[in-house]
This record gives sequence, C-alpha cells and structure tokens, in this order.
Amino acid sequence: MTKAIKQYGLWTSPITPRSLAEGIRVTELAWDSDGETLVWLEGRSDRGVIVAKQRGEAPLDLTTELNVRARVGYGGGEFTVHQGVVYFVSQGRIYRQSLHGGPARPITPPFGQPAAPAVSPDGRWILFVHSDGDEDVLAITDTEGKYWPQRLVSGRDFFMQPCWHPGGNRIAWIAWDHPLMPWQGTQLELAELDLGADPLPIVAGSRLIAGGNKVAIFQPEFSPDGRWLAYVSDESGFGNLYLYDLVEEDYRPLTDEKMEISLPAWVQGRRSYGFTHAGEAVLYRASKEGVDRLLRITLDTGETKPVTQLSDYTLFQQPTPSPTEPAIAVICSSATTPTRVITCTLLDKYQPRIHRRQAGETIAAGVLSRPIPVSWSSNDGAEVFGLYYPPTNTDFSGIGLPPAVLMIHGGPSSQYSAGYHPETQFLTSRGYAVLEVNYRGSTGYGKDYLQTLDGNWGILDVEDVIAGADFLVESERAAPDKLVIMGGSAGGYTVLRLLCERPDLFKAAVCRYGVADLFSLAQQTHKFEAHYLDSLLGPLPEKQELYRDRSPVSRVERIKTPIAIFQGEKDKVVPKEQAELIVASLRARGIPHEYHSYADEGHGWRKAETIEAYFDTVERFLKRYVLFA
Repeated sequence: MTKAIKQYGLWTSPITPRSLAEGIRVTELAWDSDGETLVWLEGRSDRGVIVAKQRGEAPLDLTTELNVRARVGYGGGEFTVHQGVVYFVSQGRIYRQSLHGGPARPITPPFGQPAAPAVSPDGRWILFVHSDGDEDVLAITDTEGKYWPQRLVSGRDFFMQPCWHPGGNRIAWIAWDHPLMPWQGTQLELAELDLGADPLPIVAGSRLIAGGNKVAIFQPEFSPDGRWLAYVSDESGFGNLYLYDLVEEDYRPLTDEKMEISLPAWVQGRRSYGFTHAGEAVLYRASKEGVDRLLRITLDTGETKPVTQLSDYTLFQQPTPSPTEPAIAVICSSATTPTRVITCTLLDKYQPRIHRRQAGETIAAGVLSRPIPVSWSSNDGAEVFGLYYPPTNTDFSGIGLPPAVLMIHGGPSSQYSAGYHPETQFLTSRGYAVLEVNYRGSTGYGKDYLQTLDGNWGILDVEDVIAGADFLVESERAAPDKLVIMGGSAGGYTVLRLLCERPDLFKAAVCRYGVADLFSLAQQTHKFEAHYLDSLLGPLPEKQELYRDRSPVSRVERIKTPIAIFQGEKDKVVPKEQAELIVASLRARGIPHEYHSYADEGHGWRKAETIEAYFDTVERFLKRYVLFA
C-alpha cells in the first residue's frame, strides 16, 4: 500500500488522548493458595479495583465500592490472597473479603497507613508494614480483626517486603535507614516468633542475614520446603539471586550474571522472581539493555533455561509461580503489545492463556514503533544507553528528518525498558522520533552505572542528554532544529537544568512536576525521599552552595525555550510551589509558556480526564512551538 506523504508530527493516529485516558493499569498479581484463582489489581482512572478470576470462569470485580490503594511512601503492596480471602488496603485500613464476592470488612482501625500485607501459612495472622508518616514499623494482627494491631518490629526508618516461613514460626523482611535509599543499602533480617504470646505473636529473636550500607537486598522469599531463604543482592555489581541455607546457616549465589534481576524499590510489593510449586527451581525476570527475559534456574544444577512460550514479550512484571502446579502468572507487554495478564504452564505443548487485555490491542501493528537499543558517548567518553523509537505509521511517511522528543525518566534511578509505552507510541505514530534516555544513574546497567550519579545530579544527567541529542542529529535520526525535551519529577528537574545550561538546544520543552528549588525539596518532600539528596548532591548545610548552584530557580533567567509545565496541586513529593517559581519568572519575562495545574492530582496522573487533557495539551503545544514555529 502506498503511503501518503505528510509532514512529520501531523500524521493521523488511532492513538488518541481519549484512548490513552481509558487505558487500564495492572500493577499487582497473586494466586490464591489453592492455585485455582488468580487475582490482580487494576487502576481504572483514579480507582484501584481488585479483580479475581477463578479457573474456567469470567473475571469478577471484587471491590466495587472501595478504592484499593496503599499510601506508604509511593504506595504499592495493596493486597494479598490466602485460602479464599483477599486482604487489601483502602482508606488507611486493611479489609478482608471473600473471593466469591460479598461485602468487605475492615480488620484494622483507621490509623496511619498499612501496606504489604502477608498472611501466615495457617491463616491466623497478618503481618504488614505500617506508617504514621513519621515512624514506620512491622505490625501484626489476627485475620479476623478481633485484636488491636501490635508493633512487631520497630527501630528502623523503613521496612519492606515482609514474608512468612512455611512453618509459620519465622519471618523475614528488608529494612534500611536514612539517608540511604533501598537501592543503595538495605538489610535482610530473619526473626523467630513466639507464637504462644498472648494475644498476638511477638519476636523471640532476630539476626542479620545479608546486606549493609553499601549492599542492597531485594525481595526475600522462603522456599516451599522451608530450607532456603532466597533474596536478590547487588553485592556482585549486578542484582543477582542468592540462597541462604536455613539449616547450614550459609549462603551461596544462585545466579552470577551481568543482567539485572533486582528492581529499584520505589514502591512496596514489587517482585522479580518466585519459587516453583515444588521448590526445585526459581522463575525470574532479568533485564539487559532495557529488554527483559523470563528465565528458569534449577537449584541443584544451576541450569538456566528461558521460558520460551513467552519469548515474544520484552517486559515482565510481578512474575508469580503457581503454588500448586508447574505454571506462572505474569504481567507482561512488549513495545507493540499493551499490558496483559497471562498464565503459562512450563510444559512446551501448552500455549499461554491471556486473562486481561487492553483496548489498545485493536491498534494495527504497523502504527506501533519498535525500540532499538542504542548507546552513545557522553562528553567525557562514558557510554550512555537508551531506546530509540523511529516515527512509525502504516499510512504516512515524511520528507527529510523528523522532529524528535528526548524523554527523561524520573527517579532518577528509574529506567526506560522495552515494554509498551503509550506516551511514546502517541508521539511516534504522529511522526516524531523518540529517544528514551537511560542516563548515568539509571537502574538496569549495574551498580557502578547506577552510583555514578551520586554527587553529580544535575551534571551527568544533563551531559548525557545533550550527548543524546547530538547522537540523534549526527546519526541523521532527527532534525537538528526540531528537538524537544520532556520529563517528569526528577526528569522534570533535568529538563529545567538543560534549559538553563543550553538555552538554544531545544525547540520546546514539556515539564511535569519538576524540581526547581533543591533547598525547598529537601525541606518539604515526603519521608521516603527526605534524605535522597544527601547522596545525589551531599548533605546540608555543608553543600548549600552546590544546592544553590544546581537549583534551576537560581538560573531561571536563562530559560527562553517555550515550555509547557504541568503540576498536580496535591503533590506531596514535589509541591506545586516548585512549578510556580519557574512560572512566575517566565511570566515576568514574557517567555512563551503554558502552565496547567490539576486540583485532584498528586505526583502523576490518575484521573482519566486529566490524562486526556494532558495529551490534548501536549499535542497542541508541540504543533504550535515545534511544527509551525
């Protein structure tokens, strides 16, 4: 079929702001203990809904009245399932509800915020993380809600990923303290419980198993037979799997690869592996150059094999082996396949079963761009990584070189990976090229790459993006006079810093809830990141000159690039005052800009109407300042 020639950026696309607003987020996944029911959490606009699917039956929405959402830090760890009951977090309480429907009943009082509930093997007790905003603890109560919850473990700034030994008399968890972040240094602790204490169990003794101030541990999990405690550690320089022998009290690495099995623990409830039901192997996702693989490793021999039935996917989230048979459930996608909930047996003769699809699957494959892993040299010769998406549309082609959007992720320790990215496809299907930049400081490329940004935030990320722009131009992937920079949160900070340092490089910019004043951020942000800047920049007051020098607001008079700024008015991570400092200067100096604030949004968009308005605005803004300027 002959393609119509049309200006890049003006191609007609079936990926509309409305279709993006109607998308569903799937974030957590679990099996019931009998292996017959699969349960997942869907984000529908600003509501979290628990969905249960029993074998052979249609999916059932369980939580039709309550909004399922945990609010410890950035959230996550919303639910767990055990013996026909789902336990979930809503309105600051833990509720229990039958998987067969019926009303939900609270089992904890409305005080503080719970997360990461974990039910004991006998179904009597529920262990969870609790925060009142200032103090975090591990707490415990009974699953019927008869007793007032008690503190089980305290004395650390943060707790994450509590889990039970199959014998029911031991627990393990991750803990760390300020000023560390969980990908910098955490500790894995193991405790014996006194189950005869009245009325709730207490800790009889605990000990450190692994980790420290310079070693990050992720996701402890006991083997089904209770012999092993598995965990992910970055001790080798990459996040690899380890096994701690609970009998011999010794550990050994299970994997030794230059692939990343760990995940930056921005939220509770994240997982990257699980034991098979018989405990003879571990199923895990590993990332290299932004592309995931799902693998199986046998404990005895160390033999590793890919799960070939799922080789078409490039992003795997929450891999969850069945507790009763050789099968796995996983949330997965690829660049051209929107997020799905899938189960897959480990027997080659059976095809995977899809339990949840997205409406985006109706989009023709020819409209979707496939990422190309690329790398380039920064100004100091260091190698930088990213994913390049060429403009793609079945019906159109352009003349010359396309405009390009350089997308900057938040964190800054996050990563662009090769899953389905609606915002990227929104742009490429209209005729923009996109470079998703994994600048130094991103996860997924090893510990050294991640830690390079320490002390250098606002410098190396800026240099790496500038070098990325040069790479696009020099490789003739983008028009040099039509470059756009776009990012949110920490990525928004990099956007603002770039506009200060290189006012003439970009034709336009989009900044979502970006950091403008580092002093205010250190004083006002939430507990989880209260000391993050200690590593990214250095402690105050010793580094006050550095904070001043690298705050975009200190050099805001250099910004002259047209910019669209977006902000949630309920943002507790980067308060709206940060955006308004930049907007005030732009307005006073007559710099072309737009400012859009959303009354009911926080740090990121949840409501469908906000998402639709955002993409409408971005498309119009780019036409005005990039295509028609």
